[in-house]
Amino acid sequence: MNTLAYTDPTPKIYHGAKGDYEVVIGMEVHAQIASKSKLFSGASTGFGAAPNTHVSLVDAAMPGMLPVVNAFCIEQAVRTGLGLKAKINLFSSFDRKNYFYPDLPQGYQISQLYHPIVGEGEVLVDMAPGIGRKVRIERIHVEQDAGKSVHDMDPEMSFVDLNRTGVALMEIVSRPDIRGPEEAAEYVRKLRQILRYLGTCDGNMQEGSLRADVNVSICTAGTYEKFRETGDFSLLGTRCEIKNMNSMRFIQQAIDYEVKRQIAIVEDGGTVDQETRLYDPNKGETRSMRSKEEAHDYRYFPCPDLLPLEIEQAWVDGIAASLPELPDAKKARFVEKFGMTEYDAGVLTADTINADFFETVAKGRDGKTAANWIINELFGRLNKEGLEIDASPISADQLGGLLDLLAADAISGKIAKDVFEIVWTEGGEPAEIVEARGMRQVTDTGAIEAAVDEVIAANPDKAAAAREKPSMAGWFVGQVIKASGGKANPKVVNEMVRAKLGL
Repeated sequence: MNTLAYTDPTPKIYHGAKGDYEVVIGMEVHAQIASKSKLFSGASTGFGAAPNTHVSLVDAAMPGMLPVVNAFCIEQAVRTGLGLKAKINLFSSFDRKNYFYPDLPQGYQISQLYHPIVGEGEVLVDMAPGIGRKVRIERIHVEQDAGKSVHDMDPEMSFVDLNRTGVALMEIVSRPDIRGPEEAAEYVRKLRQILRYLGTCDGNMQEGSLRADVNVSICTAGTYEKFRETGDFSLLGTRCEIKNMNSMRFIQQAIDYEVKRQIAIVEDGGTVDQETRLYDPNKGETRSMRSKEEAHDYRYFPCPDLLPLEIEQAWVDGIAASLPELPDAKKARFVEKFGMTEYDAGVLTADTINADFFETVAKGRDGKTAANWIINELFGRLNKEGLEIDASPISADQLGGLLDLLAADAISGKIAKDVFEIVWTEGGEPAEIVEARGMRQVTDTGAIEAAVDEVIAANPDKAAAAREKPSMAGWFVGQVIKASGGKANPKVVNEMVRAKLGL
């Protein structure tokens, strides 16, 4: 259970020449369901195959071919709904969405409009420690993807690749609860995180596994709260949809541009047209694609080839029982169990691999120390080298062994960093490296005392100054540790120096 307390972030205000405006954003996120086969056929969903090699007769809409529902895809959709705290509809059905496009062989898309499989849910979007926006989910419906038109292979012809045709998608539709470009990006980031935890979508935006359509409208400052109270959409401005966004950065840039474009139109006395637009990252602007269609434009009707889906509550309960610990709950547990900050817990739970790595290192050890070494030393080095954690040269067990040596005072913090570097570049077990290279920390009080006496005797003026100003004792500690090659126990040295100086 998430026990962290959150307050709402302040809505972003845009200042126009004639007044202040707020942005209102709703999103439709298309998430490719993690399945080896397509929604209505057994064709592979593997990415990167040669064009038109993952196409069944059903995908190609050959005469007489009928779709058969992939039960695993339905299970993944239910699993996603449960992860988003949404209502699971035990009755749902498929509809035909009719439109013509060269990469849509059937001339229609099988989707769900009237009876989606998942109803209302929510996503808590983390904006900063203690600040979060709750975004309501209106529904999740399952549908098939279209193919891909390729326009850059020939100056006079376009080509069609049907490999994606029929791939299962979840369309996750939010309410217009998002209030700024940064929130929109964070919403998609949080949604992707949850999907990855659930294992229902890999979230790879570069490969098109996750993409968002962003609906943007503006209203005068203060109007949005009236809309939330009344549900009157006439209080909001005309919305424009920005299609197929596959980058957090581009989502922010597109929204910011679109808001300013709409403000300029309104303040010039014009009217914002409801339309679908595309974002050009090279020019940093949106451009018109087509007028925005409504449901009646697609002539939706129930798909005659597929029976309604009727699922049992016991089946849903079984899926619910198998859900993993989700990001918000894991983050709250890390804060409570290990006493770390919300920020550190957020970093460590950003991905399941990060969280699993941390829990392996922290098992039986001090959680704060483990978090500090992973976030600062390991992640810092991984970022520098451009590596992901699953490619780390240092395993969780090796890092844990290093922390064991630190906890036992076998090595100092400085030596620990040297050992870290050796393991990173050469491999090996930390304990064996320390023994083989004579890196064990010196705790022999006799040897340390002799070194302290020598440094004090060689610097009588500094010793006198330190007695007047105790903070200067740190200089002697540093000199003794330096003389020992970094092996002297800092705590023992500090106590010995202060005793010798009479502090």
